[in-house]
Amino acid sequence: MDEINTYYKVVERAFEKLAPYYDAICLPISGVREQVADLIASGEGSRILDVATGTGAQAFAFAKRGHNVVGIDLSEAMIQVARNKNKTGKVGFEVVDATHLVFPNDSFDVSSISFALHDMPLVIREKVLSEMVRVTKSGGTILIVDYRLPKNHLGRWLVYHLIGLYESTYYTEFIASDFPGLLGKAGVQIALDHPVLLGVARIIKGLKLGKIATEAAQ
Repeated sequence: MDEINTYYKVVERAFEKLAPYYDAICLPISGVREQVADLIASGEGSRILDVATGTGAQAFAFAKRGHNVVGIDLSEAMIQVARNKNKTGKVGFEVVDATHLVFPNDSFDVSSISFALHDMPLVIREKVLSEMVRVTKSGGTILIVDYRLPKNHLGRWLVYHLIGLYESTYYTEFIASDFPGLLGKAGVQIALDHPVLLGVARIIKGLKLGKIATEAAQ
């Protein structure tokens, strides 16, 4: 419990300081936002939940393609920046704890989360995935962007130690974990696992399994 309380306190303090500069920090991954949005057919008006939305970059990429988007984040400072950028009002932004989503079951066609799961203790990561699956319609899409290691041995060593310099201690556990296994346990079937950023990260497109299929997978 102390670890969880510490996590929430660190998140609040860290992102309060980072919020004004977050868009500039994330500029190198802006192209990935577009690739993720392209995985959902434009103009079909899907209802999308963007978890850990930060300052809203991924949410805006979805909205630009004609989707109905809700972006949620634990940080009030980050959500305030996102709201200030939301000139057209096409995205709804809310301060919500992703371990206790306020939405009913099967509310969204798509749920997404980008570069956030690696920054969470395992118990929170599991709960967030469980909640994302719960609020996504059966057969709906789960989109995840996060770190991985390149296949090249030297590249793996360099990336692991470089990213470990600035990421939280949870990064090490995340990289060593069986992430596909965790997704399967949560009820997500991987349809696409695509490396990006020279193999330093991946885009995963998963499908929410029905109840019977999920039980069979377990």
